Amino acid sequence: MQLVCKTERMSLVRLDPTSAQLVLDYVNRNRAFLKEWETERNELYYTKSYQADLLESEVKLIEDGLLQKVWMLYEDRIIGSISLSNIVRGAFQSCHLGYRMDGSLVNRGFMTEGVQAMIDYAFEVMGLHRIEANIMPRNTASLKVVEKLGFYDEGLAVKYLKIHGVWEDHIHMVLRNTAME
Repeated sequence: MQLVCKTERMSLVRLDPTSAQLVLDYVNRNRAFLKEWETERNELYYTKSYQADLLESEVKLIEDGLLQKVWMLYEDRIIGSISLSNIVRGAFQSCHLGYRMDGSLVNRGFMTEGVQAMIDYAFEVMGLHRIEANIMPRNTASLKVVEKLGFYDEGLAVKYLKIHGVWEDHIHMVLRNTAME
C-alpha cells in the first residue's frame, strides 16, 4: 500500500495484489449497489484471485503512465476508488475520470473530497490540461460531485456505454486546467 495523498478524512492509496482481499471485501459489500452503474460482471470477478490479477494489471498501467488509480481508505477499510485513465500526453494532456463509492456512504461528501484531491494531483503533479467524466443522466449523485467541482457539460454521448445489456447515454462533463491556457 502506497500513500498518494491524505484528505481531511481519508487516505488515498495505491494498492498492489497483496491487497486483493481488501478490494474483494469492498466489491462484495457493494455488489448490489454498483450493479446499476457498472458493466456486467461474471462470478469470477468476485474472487480474490481475480481482484489480485486486476490489481497487477493496474500496477503495470500506472508504471506505463496510462493510469493513476487510488483507493479511498476510511477507518481502515476501502470505501471507494478514483481513477484517471486513458491518459494521453503530447498535444492532448488529458484523461478520463472514473470513480465508485461505497453505497453506505453516498451523499456524505467523501467522493467530492477524494475527487478534488485527484484533480489537484492531475493538474499540479501530472500537468494535465483536461479531465473528462462521462456520467449517465440518471446518476444524479455522480453529476452533483463533478458539478460541485467545476466540471461543465460538453454534451450528450448517445448510446455511449453498454451497461447490463443496454446502451446508455452519458453526459460528457469536462474540467480544464485554465492555468495552462
